[in-house]
Order: sequence, then structure tokens, then C-alpha cells
Amino acid sequence: MKKNGVYILISFLAFLIACSDDDKKDSGVDPEIELSEDYYSGGLLGTFFPVDPSVQKPVWEHFTSSSFEQPTPAVEEAGMDLDFVYGEAFFEKQFNANISGVRHGLGPAYVRSACITCHPGYGHGKRMDRYRADDYGNGYLLVVVDEDDNYVTTLTGMPQTKAVSPFLPPIDESGINIEWKNHVDEFGNTFPDGETYSLIYPEVTIDRSAFNVPMPDVYHVKLEATIGVYGTGLIDAIPDDSIIAQYQHEKSLGYTLNDAKYQPENFIVEVDGTSHPGRYTYGLTRGTLQNGPGANAVWNITNVTRPSRTYNYMTTAYATSMSQNKDIQDALDLTEKEIYDQLMSKELPVELSEKEYVQFMIWHRGLAVPAARNLDDPTVQQGKELFAQIGCTNCHKPSWTTGPDEYTGDPLLKDKLPRYPYQKIWPYTDLLQHRLEMVNNIRTGWCRTTPLWGRGLSELCTGAGDHLHDMRARNYTEAIMWHGGDGKYAREKYRNLSKADRDAIVEFLKSI
Repeated sequence: MKKNGVYILISFLAFLIACSDDDKKDSGVDPEIELSEDYYSGGLLGTFFPVDPSVQKPVWEHFTSSSFEQPTPAVEEAGMDLDFVYGEAFFEKQFNANISGVRHGLGPAYVRSACITCHPGYGHGKRMDRYRADDYGNGYLLVVVDEDDNYVTTLTGMPQTKAVSPFLPPIDESGINIEWKNHVDEFGNTFPDGETYSLIYPEVTIDRSAFNVPMPDVYHVKLEATIGVYGTGLIDAIPDDSIIAQYQHEKSLGYTLNDAKYQPENFIVEVDGTSHPGRYTYGLTRGTLQNGPGANAVWNITNVTRPSRTYNYMTTAYATSMSQNKDIQDALDLTEKEIYDQLMSKELPVELSEKEYVQFMIWHRGLAVPAARNLDDPTVQQGKELFAQIGCTNCHKPSWTTGPDEYTGDPLLKDKLPRYPYQKIWPYTDLLQHRLEMVNNIRTGWCRTTPLWGRGLSELCTGAGDHLHDMRARNYTEAIMWHGGDGKYAREKYRNLSKADRDAIVEFLKSI
């Protein structure tokens, strides 16, 4: 655990300890604290302060490169500090191909050997010029689809480019090509006052010879970058009915939303049988954190088994191709059937124990959001007002209030994770899917509104400040000018502001 300051004012620790499920009305800031409530990006139970907030208001200079890596006050109050540290190791350290020992079980095919490779500094992946799984900061996942925009079924949803010898990866990385192209928008990449900006986007191809599984005659490739992992436990604590209410509100205002995602019959069924609207991933494919992005990724990124998943993340097409490969048969001294049966077995040995998995999820759900910075600065205040005035908050909803935060998803984790009941949090997202309408768009065209909290620290924590689903935007201005669909109105308002006003909005975005 990397502590670089005091998390929260000691004088109100007693308040946190006393916080219970009955405290449903108390989601504000302790009256003894002078800070406005929006400094507490993750609420009282979920915000990391690098200094004592009663002594000094958070400013840029207080934060370090480990600001995304801190545990929430709720972790400490629940006495989960040590488990948080153990869980952190499963994110930061590489898994290996050994059959025993710490973090063993990598492969036979895998996406990355360590989670942090995709999430540098616990944040978003970086924009890259090539695809190599071992390049630190390469948070790109390949999206390989057929001519109807459906995932190619011979590959896994997260296509694997690495394998443990003697197996071959489904895709040979050397055949993946990324080309960044310039784009000129309808405004000539120029603001009315003459200031210019540039826009780029990626085009990705994979040589047919790079595939070690059968492929359709026509296939297309896109990139999706990883999201930040901090604060995801707080998103999990938002009630389902609050998300549905937000959908109904925006629908009544005429926004174009992916209506199918919010019909109960299309909710995501969890391992405990409950169903929930999606709230994670660009595609809203995960409904709870307990059966969500991290719980899913720690298995299908590394192919390390655990008690609830004692089988490999792979397709039958891959298992067939590998089992029919004569070199692999000779290296393993096994028959085609023996290799296939081992690869497709549903009863593989457990490699990540139940206790270790719980510790990993304590870490995942226990990551704090950094406190907001410099909110009292006049320029930041000006930017905040303009951000609302031009319509950005219509989709980037500033705040939510969590519910009782009663666990659903995986019974294995029930009552074992940190909780965040009745907290006012400031993620700046409506958690809904809108159309992006960009050149070389995201798959399906629908994309969840990205939370903006903490993004101003991305360059400090990850080494890069790129934005959007494929990291095409190199700064906030480019990100705004790429907005289409429901974002066009706010983009046009932003475009017609003075340079001083545009800069003020950027300073505000950096501060939250």
C-alpha cells in the first residue's frame, strides 16, 4: 500500500465509524470541514486526501504519481488494510506459467501477464503506435468483428496475442498494424477566433497470416483502451433504480440512448441469479463489480483459474487448432484428443484460491478516488459554471448518491468487501450509452459516458493524458471536439466561446 499523506481528518473518524445503514440522510460533509462537498469526489468513505483537509485545501502540488493507488477510508475502517495489500499484488505482479507457487497458472493463451500493464498507474491505457502486450501502458484490447459488426466467434471477446510454449497465440502480434491518421472536421479544425487544433484517429489491420484460428472472409479491427480502476467500487454502490431514473429523465428530454440496455429482459444476469442494468465497460456489459470488469478480467486476461471458473478462457476453434498441430502434439507427447480435452476441461486445478480472490476484490472495490483540486480558484469556478451552461452536465452528470450498498453478484464475496452506503459522489457521468458518431467509430456506435473524476491526474499517474475510447484525443480540447451525437450541442457551444472561457473549462476538467 502506498500512503503519501493523511487520508481524512482525524477529528471526524468517529463520524465514519458510527456511519451505519440507518444513516440514510447523512451524505454531506462534516460541518467542521471547510471544504465544499465536491472536493470529496468519492464521498466521505471513498476519497483520498494527500493532506489533512482541515489544514490545507488540496492543490496540484499535494498529489503524487501514486494518487490512483490509495485505499478508501472505508477499507481502513473495516480493518481490511492487509487484505488490500495482498490483493494489490495480484494486480501489480506478473503471473507465470509455473504449475505451483505464487501467481502461477498463466495461459495457455492469454492477453497480458499482469493487470498493471494495461492500467499504468491504475489509470487508463496509453495511446500506442504499435500493439505489443508486453509494452507497459498498452491498454489496448483488440475488437475483431465480422462484416455484420459481431465479434468473430473463433476468437475470444478479448483476443489473445500471447501463449505459453508450445502453444501458439490466437493472433501473432507481429501481424498487427496501427496507423494514426489525421482528420479535418467540418470546421477545418479551427475555432472562430482563429485558434487551431488537430484530430487523429487509429486504423488497425491484422494480416490474415497472423491468425492461428480460422477466420471469416471479411473481418475488421478496432481498438478499445482500458479504463481507470480507481473508484469502481463507488460506482457499484449506485442503486439500479437511480440509473433507470436517469435513463428515463434523459429519454424524456429527447436524447438518443441505447434503449435496449434499459429493458429488464436485457439486464445482465449475475452469478447469484439477480439481474442489473449495465454500468461498466464502454458497452455496458457488466452490471456489478462483483461479477464485473475486474472480477472478469483477472481470469480472462491471464487465464488463471479460480474456484468459480475452473476452465480456460478460450474458444473451441482455438482448442481444435492447437490439438491438431503436429508440433504441439510432439512437444507434449499427447494425442489430438488428449490435448483438446485438457484445453476444454471444465475441471482444471484452481490457481487463484478463494482467499486470494477475495483479497483481490477487496483491493479492487477498495480503491479511492483522489480529492478534487483547486476548486476555489476563480478560473476553475468560471470553468465549472461554463461546463454546466453549455450543456456538458447533461451527459456528464456531476454527482450521484449511493444506496445501502448491499452486495449482489457473487455469493463468495458477500459481506467481505468494503462498502459505501449513502455517499454523495462526483464521477461526472450519467452511466448511459450515447452515440459517439466519430470517424472509425467504436463497435456498435454506442459508448458509455466516461467518468471524468481524477482524469486531471492521468498524466501524473500514468505518464499520458489521452482520452476517449481509443485514446485518440491527446488533450481535453481534442476530446471535446470529437464529440458527436448528443454531445454536438455542447461541442458547438464550446467552440463559440472565447479562448479564455475554453481554457477555463479545461482547467475545471483538470481539477475534478
